[in-house]
Amino acid sequence: MMTDTEIRVKGVAALESSLGSVEAERFIALILREPFDYTAWRQELVEDRSIAEISAAAAAARPERK
Repeated sequence: MMTDTEIRVKGVAALESSLGSVEAERFIALILREPFDYTAWRQELVEDRSIAEISAAAAAARPERK
């Protein structure tokens, strides 16, 4: 099991890898500024969608591999 510090470091690295440094910092600021329940957000995101629809959306959002 990872420590809290390891999770934070990996999380920030993932954000920076995906968004770049500036947008990662903006994302963190947005999360800290607004009350946000990630679990509720995720449940609402997939509430009325089938597994096949969620999978297709994830595949469409994934960048092409060359």
